[in-house]
Amino acid sequence: MPLHPLIQTTLAAAQGVASYHQLSIAMARAQAKLGYPPRQPAVPVGSVRDLVIPGPAGGLPVRVYAPVAPGPHPLVVFFHGSGFVLLDLDTHDDLCRRLCAGADCAVVSVDYRLAPEHKFPAAPNDCLAATRWAAEHAASLGADPSRVVVAGDSAGACLAAVTAIRLRDEGGPALRGQLLFYPVTAYPSPAPASYATCGTGYGLTAAGMHWFWQQYLPDLSQAGHAHVSPLLVDSARGLPAACVLIAQYDVLRDEGAAYAERLREAGITTLSRSYDGMNHGFLKYAGQLPAADAAVADACDWLRETSGSATARHQAEVA
Repeated sequence: MPLHPLIQTTLAAAQGVASYHQLSIAMARAQAKLGYPPRQPAVPVGSVRDLVIPGPAGGLPVRVYAPVAPGPHPLVVFFHGSGFVLLDLDTHDDLCRRLCAGADCAVVSVDYRLAPEHKFPAAPNDCLAATRWAAEHAASLGADPSRVVVAGDSAGACLAAVTAIRLRDEGGPALRGQLLFYPVTAYPSPAPASYATCGTGYGLTAAGMHWFWQQYLPDLSQAGHAHVSPLLVDSARGLPAACVLIAQYDVLRDEGAAYAERLREAGITTLSRSYDGMNHGFLKYAGQLPAADAAVADACDWLRETSGSATARHQAEVA
């Protein structure tokens, strides 16, 4: 299927705009945020509150979304993209609201430290700490600590996958699942085929990904570490169930598909879907593109099934 016309128009309008590597970090961040204007009206949820929780290097900002109905709800700990360098809680407010409302789950969105000021392992350390804090404080969040899922998009999906690995290997708590939207799963050496077929002309570029990696890693010798490249983990056995959603025209398409296959081969229950005509970051078009809405609906359906929220809702209705 061809690239969707709306995405084609958006990409055409961005032609001539400087690439991130041509800008200062502050300018790159400001430019990236222009692609995520506030959505009005905002998707309604029960409540939204900003907190600062203890982190490995001091206060760690998070944003907590609660459904309208009383809990306890499943708990999703969400890590935003992009590239370990850009974006923040505000840019992913719409997606977090959609997950909260669509899956009746509490969502804790984490404002982890960004590179290049804070290189690896700052971000995964923040994400691990935030997930443990959320599970420990689930009751005060209206959530159930036995129904925790980590989630993220792009680099945030990499951080979610890494957090799942670390919780398995470093004493928990146990997770119900990992929800990965077009994930980064490995440093591109060698680069998968999608780096060539989708590396230019579709938004996120192969050159852009190499720049992001340069900002994130203190040394390229760390690229093979499983906490950097979860696709290279020694064993995927014992990891939580997964939902991996990818896009047809995405430089990261092949590594996302490879991670889903790696999980399946290890016996992990894994749902994977690819959305035709879409590019990297297409979820920001939710509410405008049917494929983006379908992906959010698929994610919410998976969250309900994996977390048990559908069963819990049915039992409540019967009671």
